[in-house]
Amino acid sequence: MHRRGGFTLTELIVTLVILGILAIAIVPRFLDRSTFDSRGFHDETLAILRYAQKTAIAQRRNVCVAFTSTSITLTIAKVAGNTAICTEDLAGANGVRPYSITAPSGVTYTSTPNAFTFTALGQATAGQTFRVSGVAMDIIVEAETGYVHS
Repeated sequence: MHRRGGFTLTELIVTLVILGILAIAIVPRFLDRSTFDSRGFHDETLAILRYAQKTAIAQRRNVCVAFTSTSITLTIAKVAGNTAICTEDLAGANGVRPYSITAPSGVTYTSTPNAFTFTALGQATAGQTFRVSGVAMDIIVEAETGYVHS
């Protein structure tokens, strides 16, 4: 007599029970987009602030950063110099003016940051520390160096 290979009924039931428990615990995490949206907006905020600083240095002009509770918009001065006023919309890497980002639905800054300027040397006129809702890390802009990090 040859015994055929396969699973016993007990092994199948245990496997199904384990899969059921995993499905109950894991599937809701994949269906909830808020964590992904929050982290994505956090990363976009870092990117736009770094772009603003690098543009200020490269073009030797002030770049102003304006905030709302759900967006950032960049403007740039027409002339060089640390006292110049930002009057033009800054174009993004794709050429769209003004370069701005808007948070997905349900995502905001936990406290709206103050507007500030990156000078031609890359320094920020005011240091900032703020956070995107749903993300545990602060976004920090160092005043002296303009360094943007989280």
